[in-house]
Amino acid sequence: MIRRCVDADFEALYTIINDAAQAYRGVIPEDRWHDPYIPREELRREINDGIRFWGHEDDGKLIGVMGIQDVADVALIRHAYVKTSERRKGIGGMLLAELVKKTGRPLLVGTWADAGWAIRFYEKHGFRLVTPEEKDRLLKKYWKIPDRQVETSVVLSDR
Repeated sequence: MIRRCVDADFEALYTIINDAAQAYRGVIPEDRWHDPYIPREELRREINDGIRFWGHEDDGKLIGVMGIQDVADVALIRHAYVKTSERRKGIGGMLLAELVKKTGRPLLVGTWADAGWAIRFYEKHGFRLVTPEEKDRLLKKYWKIPDRQVETSVVLSDR
């Protein structure tokens, strides 16, 4: 079942994100890796900044989460993670399809350039990489991330 996450889901969100983000360890630039990948305070700040999380629940427990955030004239897919033990079951695809239905805005996704599995996931679901020049422009316009992260990321668009 896919449902909107509520305040009581915060610890589950935090746990799922940081569990699944272990896939980035040793893949993304070492200076961009943190442990935990997303501290509680940062996750709370991002929720307060407008990320709305949706979760895939199985047997009463969240096992996958994905956020969407309206920024100006687009919607950003943010923090798409499935619990490590639940991967390869189509959960990410179901969450993405649900969020696509919830917005009429153009959708953008930013991810690490070296996270080939993430790029392939979004391409499989109809997203396309933008040019490097467009990537820089979009990341600086719609995201609040350091320049180093802009350098080491890509952007995919559904349009």
